[in-house]
Amino acid sequence: MPWILVSLVVLLWISYAPLPALAQPSGDRPTPSAVMQGRFSPESALARLFTASSLESAWFSDNFLQQVPLSQVQQILASLQQDLGAYQAIQTEGRNYRVIFERGTVLAWLALNTDGRIAGLFFQTPQAKAVELSEAIGRFQELSGEVSFSVTDGTREIAALNSDRPLAVGSAFKLAVLAELRSRIVQGEADWDTVIALTPEAKSLPSGFLQTWPDGSRLTLETLATLMISQSDNTATDQLILWLGRDSLAARSPRNTPFLTTREAFVLKDPANANLLRRYLQGTPDQRRALLANDVARLPLPDVASLVQQPRALEVEWFFSARDLCDLMGQVADLPLMGVNPGLANPKDWARVAFKGGSEPGVINLTTWLEAVDGRRYCVAATWNNPEQSEEARFSTLYSGVLEGLKTLERFPEEK
Repeated sequence: MPWILVSLVVLLWISYAPLPALAQPSGDRPTPSAVMQGRFSPESALARLFTASSLESAWFSDNFLQQVPLSQVQQILASLQQDLGAYQAIQTEGRNYRVIFERGTVLAWLALNTDGRIAGLFFQTPQAKAVELSEAIGRFQELSGEVSFSVTDGTREIAALNSDRPLAVGSAFKLAVLAELRSRIVQGEADWDTVIALTPEAKSLPSGFLQTWPDGSRLTLETLATLMISQSDNTATDQLILWLGRDSLAARSPRNTPFLTTREAFVLKDPANANLLRRYLQGTPDQRRALLANDVARLPLPDVASLVQQPRALEVEWFFSARDLCDLMGQVADLPLMGVNPGLANPKDWARVAFKGGSEPGVINLTTWLEAVDGRRYCVAATWNNPEQSEEARFSTLYSGVLEGLKTLERFPEEK
């Protein structure tokens, strides 16, 4: 199941990737005699990692520690317990082990060498336990910073926390671009197979890969839209914004006037352009448009590394409430391209999944549309803004628990 880690520079392909493999053994496998002689079994060695008061280097092979320092192991184990709660037990699953925590589980693989030391250790994606909506609201309230959260059942909102509060949402704004594109196609102004040429003005930073393609490369609107949503390709996004026109997008979302391209956001956030950023933030909408056209457009893109270390100029963003995002998702969820990247939902659990998320340091959003086999439909949108830096793993684990809880949620009675 995917893991979502997204940074502004990855503005944003939300996909969940496994926790890192700490090390792989170089051929030395545990022998039956190692266990028979009273050494730790893999299960016991794994349990000791979570129950001991501190880790000891003697528990790990020299080869392991050469690849992964003990401090990194400690950091990963602490992160798991911070996100999932207190350790409870371990269950065997084939050749793997299910580590059970208070608020979730994680599948682990551990190998011992012939001396009974840990030679390999791997953690899969954490699986959150089901979280009731009322509990989720309480846990979202505990987060520092600001949260906007909404769950709808297709007809009405069934859970909310500041659901009408506009917050920075990172690449989730691309739902608005897709909604406008679909509207144009429905109106007959273009077709999904309409071909446009890639322009140098649209070239942005990753995520995505179109920034590496030659100028003039020809792509259909459907290809650009699919890359924008599934890979969060920023160049595909900017090409669509330029083709649609920023004014039409601002009309769809007036608070985002002028409607920025990702390239413009990157340039404004560049620490080297602090004076330009100040002028932009102090300007009127017309003054901002002029700065974008006359100053920002002429400046080069910044180095990616300058944007990923800490929250930077969160006023330069795209602002939507959780309710806004569910409204936008409802306009595009049935498009096949929306299911290419399912985000944190397991497609095997649902008849249909649509997803878009977004993140940069200090900002994270997850928006998922779900259809169950019995016809139930849900939208779950959650945004967290924290200028001190959002803990993405903690937020994502809680969000996953909400999705897990919806699998067994009974239908809400229809309002009379």
